[in-house]
Amino acid sequence: MNGSAKKHSHVVDKASLYRVLLMTLVALTTASAAPAQTVSTLYTFVGSSNSVNPDGVVAQGRDGNYYGVTVGPQPGTIYKVTGSGGFTLLRSLSQAEGQACNGLILGTDGNLYGTCFNGGDAQGAGTIIKVTPAGALTVLHTFNYGLVDGCFPAGVPVQASDGNFYGTTKNCGANNAGAAYKITPAGVETIIHSFAGGATDAGQPVGALIQGSDGNLWGESAAGGTVGTGTVFKMSLTGAVTVVYQFNGCGAQGCYPAAGLVQGNDGNYYGTTEQGGANSQGVIFKLTPAGVITVLHSFNHSTDNGASPQLPLTLGTDGNFYGVATDCLSGGCSPADIFKITSAGVFTDVYNFTDFGGNNNSQPVSPFLLGTNGTFYSTTESAGKGAGTFYSFVDGQSAFIQLQQNSGKAGSQIGILGQGFSSSSLVKFNGVAATTITLTGTTFITATVPAGATDGLVTITTGSTTLTSRTKFTVHNSWSAGAALPTAVAGAASGFAAGKIFVVGGVTTQGGAPVSNNQAYNPTTNAWTTAAAIPTPVYGAASAVLNGLLYVIGGYEGAAHTATNLVQVYNPTKNIWTTGSAMLTARGSVSAVVDGTAIYVFGGNGATQGLKNAEKYVPSTNTWTEQAAMTTGKSEAAAGLLGSTIVVADGHNASGDTGNNEAYNVSANTWSSLTADATPRNAACSGVLSGQLYVAGGLNNVSPQATSKVNESFSAGTNKWTNQLAMPTASAWPASAVANGRLFCIGGQSTFQGAAIKNVQIYQP
Repeated sequence: MNGSAKKHSHVVDKASLYRVLLMTLVALTTASAAPAQTVSTLYTFVGSSNSVNPDGVVAQGRDGNYYGVTVGPQPGTIYKVTGSGGFTLLRSLSQAEGQACNGLILGTDGNLYGTCFNGGDAQGAGTIIKVTPAGALTVLHTFNYGLVDGCFPAGVPVQASDGNFYGTTKNCGANNAGAAYKITPAGVETIIHSFAGGATDAGQPVGALIQGSDGNLWGESAAGGTVGTGTVFKMSLTGAVTVVYQFNGCGAQGCYPAAGLVQGNDGNYYGTTEQGGANSQGVIFKLTPAGVITVLHSFNHSTDNGASPQLPLTLGTDGNFYGVATDCLSGGCSPADIFKITSAGVFTDVYNFTDFGGNNNSQPVSPFLLGTNGTFYSTTESAGKGAGTFYSFVDGQSAFIQLQQNSGKAGSQIGILGQGFSSSSLVKFNGVAATTITLTGTTFITATVPAGATDGLVTITTGSTTLTSRTKFTVHNSWSAGAALPTAVAGAASGFAAGKIFVVGGVTTQGGAPVSNNQAYNPTTNAWTTAAAIPTPVYGAASAVLNGLLYVIGGYEGAAHTATNLVQVYNPTKNIWTTGSAMLTARGSVSAVVDGTAIYVFGGNGATQGLKNAEKYVPSTNTWTEQAAMTTGKSEAAAGLLGSTIVVADGHNASGDTGNNEAYNVSANTWSSLTADATPRNAACSGVLSGQLYVAGGLNNVSPQATSKVNESFSAGTNKWTNQLAMPTASAWPASAVANGRLFCIGGQSTFQGAAIKNVQIYQP
């Protein structure tokens, strides 16, 4: 390979497709459509325009116009089309700028960013480009064909919450199975992961990445997995890859995905495969964040009028998914089809393109862009007489506003796309009005996130019209409230498993006997249910989740609050409890951290107060071993894994509350000192978010003791504590869990030795 990528036969090479697509005029408006749907050609590409064969992702600009790329005449062009079909050729590309581009996206700075599959230097391994709305182009990066950089970018980049762009390449990288890159808006590129394929990694990624609600980047690969038929993977912004699902051969679940994913309103991920399924013509699937797949539809060309989808789905404002079954496989194409499908799998054939190969025919080549006016936009590349079209598809979607950034702190500026804006427009973040906005024409507003805003939808009201964002806006360093805990408890064990937070045991009143309740909270639906009760009620136990199981370790039993060494194991999938090997030292007020395949337990109170003991439990062998003791004994400490370091901070001992902070090196079995917490406390809510240990609330070191609202984060990299936004309600002994990138502080006591509370306080870092 030198100038072009070689792809597996199940993936259509762009160059091969272009040779097959012989450029014919499309008469979209003559094809059949249901009465509720309208397909209209807005612009027909012709040779005299010096811009032919549109392809790739289309972007909506701040000005309300639509920007895209063509592949012809080689090496391609960049164009703009208005909503009424007015066409402007912005730029003809040079070979050095890129060839066979994958499309464009809108950056938060108002410029357009994209990738080109080929072109660049003599090696032709592709480029990353930035384009102004006027057509001025900057090559941000030229991929270097070889085993260091990636080559042949697989899709358009995505701008993540940190402001950088992320994407993948189909080939090269250290293992020649593709790579994932990060590039700053200034053009500094870093390879953050080299895919290896095989049973534990993805290989040859396809389509664009998306940033999920959990903050990770989600994507698909055409290879990798145990049998090499593709995967769904997630990746942190630092490049740590987890294979969430492996397509196991070309069976009922499908195989060889070719596009990318979209996240639905229910938090699940939706996508397609080119092959496999009941008819070996591809499927539409739903995948939970935990990796449980459901096939919603198996394509059948004879009844669906389309099959073998190669383009990603698009989420409508109605919650349904829209797409095109291109029916192009192994270099040949048949008539295509526009379809929609519900999250429950109800499939509708919406629009049929005419036969491929005649005079009135077309081949869609761009995924749907849903404009903020509620209209879908896409392109076709034709075979025969024409050179492609830019078309619209109306299916009753509502107008909405599009947030350029889905998250930010109070005081940050957020760009919002839409239409019909004026100087009287009122912007609200989850009901809290922004006091500062800047209007750019009638299609773009910059709003400042107001103090007091919480996670939720953004609205813009202009006159009698209110437009709403399709996605929730996340306010960083903010607190919000969840549905109240059904039974108020303090000192409960907790953990996030199988999509729910389980709050187990605890006490309802100070000094009372622990209860057996197992209360399950779904953070996606904000609803509580009841799960199987714990066999031996405890409070003050350590809790940890490993391999999908919740371990409740130690704690205090009975009315006498006797320390125990019990290990009780909950399986949320089966809703049953089992028992593990007993801990070596009976104790409560203990902390636990998972590292790899083991659970480490620290401190607590047993026969004596403020223990130094550290133990290691390996569930696969059901064995405990004693580890090196902490330098300072303590109970009710906050603990977490920061990178490769276990941090155990704060806590209580015979001298009172301590801000002691220690680091445990697992491989060396040694302890070292870290910067002490300037606000010593115990029994706080704690968890690791974005690589930092957050410690919120707890009991502070005053007389008489009082519950705290203080919220701090600790970074092992800088060895520093940082003050964060205080908790709304002071709480000690709350249940703690991290789910979907947020810290949940559930129940606890709002006063020292007071009754338990039902509060669910949710922190977004």
